[in-house]
Amino acid sequence: MARLKVAMIGLGMASGHHARALLDLSDRIECVAAYSRSNARREAFATQYPIQTSGDLDAIFADRTIEAVLILTPPNTHLELVRRAAEAGKHILLEKPLDISFARSEAIVRTAREASVLLGMVLQNRFRSAALKLDEIVKSGRLGQLVEASAAIRNWRPQSYYDVEGRGTRARDGGGVLLTQGIHTIDLLLSFAGTPKDVSSFVRATPIHTMETEDLVTAAFSFENGAIGTLNATTCAYPGLAERIELIGTKGAAVFTGDKLEAAFVDGTSVSEGGEKIGSGAGADPMAFGHEMHRALMGNFIDAVQNGAALRVTGDDALKAHSFIEAILAASR
Repeated sequence: MARLKVAMIGLGMASGHHARALLDLSDRIECVAAYSRSNARREAFATQYPIQTSGDLDAIFADRTIEAVLILTPPNTHLELVRRAAEAGKHILLEKPLDISFARSEAIVRTAREASVLLGMVLQNRFRSAALKLDEIVKSGRLGQLVEASAAIRNWRPQSYYDVEGRGTRARDGGGVLLTQGIHTIDLLLSFAGTPKDVSSFVRATPIHTMETEDLVTAAFSFENGAIGTLNATTCAYPGLAERIELIGTKGAAVFTGDKLEAAFVDGTSVSEGGEKIGSGAGADPMAFGHEMHRALMGNFIDAVQNGAALRVTGDDALKAHSFIEAILAASR
């Protein structure tokens, strides 16, 4: 089968992981252009990766040989770029979050659906080996009926992180720790437990950071089946701890921490999975983790475009995470 031809749009912080994943999969996918409006970013990218750069966005959308685009730009640009891609009939792999507001995020999902183009989301933690194993355990019923599902995201970001123009603002990022960092673990939690129906919360901007949006959140919630849970999210926890998800069921309990899963069941059996030490980006360097998950995610995207395989993380999945985040913020207000 011919290689899938794609273009990258945006050469910011996340572009390196995507570029390495593209190069690893070069027998299946070809990146024909990597776009940035910044000449400095194009030059810096070109010194690291053997991928042709471009400063002409119109040419990318006009090129009929380009079948898909990887949109890696700031969140407040996503809707307009998705609309252009959809109009050009190009499939879309979109960096999280969908956009800066729930209305714009809904519009993205609707735009892709109406244009009959695929919309995959870069929520790469779904592809951690321990997360895949936990998904299998939950779906098989080995935990029984869930009675609690909780998560903790205890990241560290120095003030210099928020001093970058637009970081942590509603205008560019749409929010703080929930939408920018927490969404990865929130997406995982919802994929295991479903979407909570009742939410109470406290949302704060602490003295640790000077920023517009939240850097500390505690929420409690309940699910349709009566299960309850909590969510703690922060970028104030020096030096940064691995994310954690705990599931308690009628037949056992499971703890997912960073790269590792430990589960034990009332029948005396247990499961241990992961521990690859591929990093999490929980500390001062948000990109301090390997690109293996991006490679797996991109492989799934290729399969979906070329073979009709199901996307593991869809726009609708991301919309559920956005909806939950909106509920947490609204409950605090």
